[in-house]
Amino acid sequence: MSQDVVRLGLTAAVATAIACFAARAGAGFGAPPAATTGPYERDAPASPEPTPSGDAHDSAAPASRYGQLEADACEAELARRGASFVRVESARGVLAPLRLTGPLHGVAFHSGVPASQRASAPWEIVDCRLALALDDFAQQLSVHDVVEVVHYSIYRPPSSEWPADQIARQHAGALAIDAASFKKRDGTKLDVERDFHGRVGAHTCGAGDGPEPATPEALELRQIVCDAAGAKLFNVALTPDYNRAHYNHFHLEVAAGAKWFMVK
Repeated sequence: MSQDVVRLGLTAAVATAIACFAARAGAGFGAPPAATTGPYERDAPASPEPTPSGDAHDSAAPASRYGQLEADACEAELARRGASFVRVESARGVLAPLRLTGPLHGVAFHSGVPASQRASAPWEIVDCRLALALDDFAQQLSVHDVVEVVHYSIYRPPSSEWPADQIARQHAGALAIDAASFKKRDGTKLDVERDFHGRVGAHTCGAGDGPEPATPEALELRQIVCDAAGAKLFNVALTPDYNRAHYNHFHLEVAAGAKWFMVK
């Protein structure tokens, strides 16, 4: 899979290209209950869609419901929840583009660019359907006293050859976030690259799996991603256990129209 290098102003953050799907596993690590119950880019090879079975297929799950929403219905739901956002008039490949202008349940989601540049940075654009999933995710994160999530990117604009009227998936459709770190109220930070302690090919969630070494930070990061997977807030959750390209972030994605769920 190709890699996109994104230089984020003063922070020079590196955004890696995202693989689409991975093997499924269930949530684990004694996770508490959940907080709430198109085509790909032309320059990237399309991964085959999975053939889910059993409880991996759930049309009533949050991510499935959000992925079915049209732009107006999605924005109405986001507004009903009290989220602060502004609509983006146009973003190639994105069905319902917007920018979050305030935290969700006390959790701010933003890239590493300076605050003064975020209102214009493309990486801050988010599809409304992903914003609903992030709103649910924020409720879970608040249990961990997380107040800030720094990501490498959400939206990565497709090439100029992408048809203006064609909706994209993953980052090209602003439907995925590459979450790199989780800052807590006391100023401490859970950093995926430093603290996850994963192994490519290992299972991320489920009995018998876990980080090596099993530090408190590593266990908490596992709980964060496995809680989100267990609540089916995102159709896809990829971690450093998936491949080397994900060594420094969680790729969390709403796959529009999908009713399957995978985490790796």
